[in-house]
Amino acid sequence: MLDLIATRRALHQIPEIGLQEFKTHEFLLKTIADLTADKEFVEIRTWQTGILVFLKGRQPQKTIGWRTDIDGLPIVEETDLSFKSLHKDRMHACGHDMHMTVALGLLDRLVQHQPKDNLLFLFQPAEENAAGGMLMYEAGAFGSWLPDEFYGLHVRPDLKVGDIATNRSTLFAGTCEVKIRFTGQSGHAAFPHTANDALIAASYFITQVQSVVSRNVDPIEGAVVTFGSMHAGTTNNVIAGTASLHGTIRALTQEMSAHVQKRVRAIAEGVASSFGMELDLELNPSGYLPVENHPQLADQLMTFFAAREGVRLIDCAPAMTGEDFGYLLHKVPGVMFWLGVDTPYPLHHPKMSPKEEALPFAVETISAFLSNKAG
Repeated sequence: MLDLIATRRALHQIPEIGLQEFKTHEFLLKTIADLTADKEFVEIRTWQTGILVFLKGRQPQKTIGWRTDIDGLPIVEETDLSFKSLHKDRMHACGHDMHMTVALGLLDRLVQHQPKDNLLFLFQPAEENAAGGMLMYEAGAFGSWLPDEFYGLHVRPDLKVGDIATNRSTLFAGTCEVKIRFTGQSGHAAFPHTANDALIAASYFITQVQSVVSRNVDPIEGAVVTFGSMHAGTTNNVIAGTASLHGTIRALTQEMSAHVQKRVRAIAEGVASSFGMELDLELNPSGYLPVENHPQLADQLMTFFAAREGVRLIDCAPAMTGEDFGYLLHKVPGVMFWLGVDTPYPLHHPKMSPKEEALPFAVETISAFLSNKAG
């Protein structure tokens, strides 16, 4: 039987950035090999730092997939845990150490008896930085193992242990990275008429882009446009010749995301034209599509969990957080849900520390669901 606590703590100490999860990959492969030893119905493949574990069913009619992400974040950990990160400037502040441990625990349970239908366990890299799910799909890593249904979870700090939250529609927003650069003409602060101030143009853009959500988006649907970074100029008495902005668009549907992207582009082009600026604009939705739960599969999952003793099922509203599982759910029907871990610190916080009591709860509850699905 897998020691869930020891496994989670070992993984917590070795967080790595996406597609550089080399120690994590090694740890997972060894653990998976130990869990599946002498199981002739198990096959393992790798793709870069990703791992696929396939359990061939006795009489398979479909393949049920379970996905976990494996990467960490570039955050300096500020917990007092005895097993805090050993990697400088790296932390599992999004709970992927918990996700991996749950997946290993599920594999440990479900590999004990050959299922009727096929089961696939995906240990996916680069959720945080490179849309690893999209990369693996486009590289053909799944091959004939692509599931007919896909499931996954994400820990949620503000929910209690025993809470499971999801819905029958969109759970997470799709995200689009935005990079903008205005290029004018630098000059002396005393002679503004001989220059073309890119900082002023960028400031006008920031002010005008606020109207996208307030005046172009149906308030019932909602969207987010945030620019968290702006860099212009070098010193106080030199007019800035360039200004660069870096931001994000978030929306609950692909249609709304495309609409907001169109409006952001129009405003940027309008500002550049009115100020006589050159414009470089990059809109990159990449693989972070909305996480849209399949209504029927979500209903089945929610009905199962609602009847399960010890589970408090919550039908929750969508969140504007992004998740690259949305890409895979646009290729394969499935469901994602929140798992309560009861900590006062939010995701991506340097003190985020999930309650480990959530691990045995999750493994017991979800393994029952997957066993019911796969037979």
